[in-house]
Amino acid sequence: MWRRLTSLSHLRQVRRADELKICQAFCTDITKPPVEAESHYRRNSPFVAFVLGGPGSGKGTQCLKIAETFGFEHIGAGDLLRKEMYSGSENGDMIQKLMKEGSIAPSEVTVKLIKKAIESAENRKFLIDGFPRSEENRMAYERIVGAEPNFVLFFDCPEEVMVKRVLNRNEGRVDDNEHTVKERLKVYKGTTLPVVNHYAKKGKLYKVVDITDTLQKQVIGIEEVECAVEKYMRM
Repeated sequence: MWRRLTSLSHLRQVRRADELKICQAFCTDITKPPVEAESHYRRNSPFVAFVLGGPGSGKGTQCLKIAETFGFEHIGAGDLLRKEMYSGSENGDMIQKLMKEGSIAPSEVTVKLIKKAIESAENRKFLIDGFPRSEENRMAYERIVGAEPNFVLFFDCPEEVMVKRVLNRNEGRVDDNEHTVKERLKVYKGTTLPVVNHYAKKGKLYKVVDITDTLQKQVIGIEEVECAVEKYMRM
């Protein structure tokens, strides 16, 4: 009997260790509060999480699953720009012209669209997918919105995996090949990684390492993220 109890205790310890490993694979310092306490953690303020990752990192797919599981509003910066482009507004015409020229919309335009989407939603928890893509984006958001995100999810995926996914998926660009995809990743690293490093230094970055296509394999870690979300919203 004593031997059986000892065996069960050992199995529980192993299971807890495995759960901890999964949690650590999903995020870094998940229960550690931000270095600086900020006023926008008030209960009535929206809870905003930026979601960053390179093309093919899996962040879009996982955003949908996290939103469905935990009730977040999923806002894609690119979707907002495309919607505005077809709205017939003055900004829409400007965005369409810029896209035809291969340019990007000004940070202020994107931020104001995000701000409008947040303010018009009944939900108070938001995943901002694919934004900010640069330090200019980040500073524009903080200046116009007057707050920082509550935390940042960063999908850290090996380059070779991202290249393979982009080339294999149906929504890849018609002119995509290994060289062009690697060039896009090079641009991404040069512009977005400084944003990642900025929030890492502030204690707000939670890294998702090489996410798979199934949310279930990371569910323990995501539950830890939800606990952190609820904790910060009560502050």
